[in-house]
Amino acid sequence: MNTLEQIVDATRHDLRSRRKQVPLKDLEQRLAARDHDRPFSEALTRPGVSVIAEHKRRSPSVGDIRPGSSVTEVVQAYERGGATALSVLTEPGFFGGSLDDLVEARGACRLPILRKDFIVDQYQVYESGAIGADAILLIVAALEPKELAALHSEALALDLDVLVEVHSGEELEVALETIDPDVIGINNRNLETFEVDVETTFELLADVPAGKTVVSESGFHSREQLDELERRGVDAVLIGESLMRAPDPEAAARALTRQDFDEAV
Repeated sequence: MNTLEQIVDATRHDLRSRRKQVPLKDLEQRLAARDHDRPFSEALTRPGVSVIAEHKRRSPSVGDIRPGSSVTEVVQAYERGGATALSVLTEPGFFGGSLDDLVEARGACRLPILRKDFIVDQYQVYESGAIGADAILLIVAALEPKELAALHSEALALDLDVLVEVHSGEELEVALETIDPDVIGINNRNLETFEVDVETTFELLADVPAGKTVVSESGFHSREQLDELERRGVDAVLIGESLMRAPDPEAAARALTRQDFDEAV
């Protein structure tokens, strides 16, 4: 199996134990108390390129990232640095994340939060809302079209926004024909090889219908790159590793968002 298949297989295995620990009916009860005051999709449509700053503990390709740091420390730095939204990786086995990471992030800042994980089951959709996520990620490469449609519909019914991720023309076609999503993420990282090519965004952008919110993911680290994305019509960019590795995540975020220090304080 390639890495994506291994992660999805591990996720399905882990879900069996999570269902026993926290039944679906318990998640439904928690959802009743959830607030809805942090719209994720709306945050991405502001003028310029919105920055979705990611909390990411590790990755299969590079290992540990910023060991010893706290979620609160990182996400508050991102917020002060002008990030528009957060992405929190919650996958445990390959990325070292947890549901607790997202819960902590929710309590530490006011930004809308994307739960970045390998969502393959309805249970995870309910779980995402119950722990405070404002949006979920659905990866086309990890799902059959019927699964994609069902999970997308379930998320919207629970008032969760959805970032639908593709990394090829074929996957974009599947997404558009199956669910016609409002927010499309173009991942420049091939999830089978983990190689990054930022040209992927520009190659697929021409096939994205007008009116969609487009998020480019992976491979970005400079304001000059974001300026190019803005010129090409990209609405937002998701940046994780370069911000997590920065000596000063707040300053690194501000350099990308061009937020002046006076505005930050």
